[in-house]
Amino acid sequence: MAEDHEWLVESVKIAARNVAVGGGPFGAMIVKGGEVVATGVNQVTSLYDPTAHAEVVAIRQACWKFQEFKLAGCVLVSSCEPCPMCLASALWARVDRVVYAADRHDAAMAGFDDLAFYELFEKPRDTWEVPVRALRVDNKRLPFKAWAGKADRIDY
Repeated sequence: MAEDHEWLVESVKIAARNVAVGGGPFGAMIVKGGEVVATGVNQVTSLYDPTAHAEVVAIRQACWKFQEFKLAGCVLVSSCEPCPMCLASALWARVDRVVYAADRHDAAMAGFDDLAFYELFEKPRDTWEVPVRALRVDNKRLPFKAWAGKADRIDY
């Protein structure tokens, strides 16, 4: 776990450098076999992309580098606890584990919504301010039937 500590210190430095150049206060790395294979910083405002969180940027870079959409054998190291989107991205990427320095409460004190989103997901959807509702259509399973019948599909 000493290695985790060193990576976390570096991810915090990456995040602080990003603030210095006008970016958000988040930095992340993908590590495999003790080597940093990708880094990411928050680029939400510079790219006008609400999904360009440091963790997602690092995951995308690592996947591109390996030409693979699964990151088995990798660790996601982040300067802050991943928000629900980033955590889900890490799970979809199948990383072996996630380690982080600051947490959602630290992010909330700096004005970020991570804590609010974690709290929102604990509430019933019908109480959410933004409606999220299923509408039934007759052919709703058509894409899944097509997928199930596709002999050359790549399961993920």
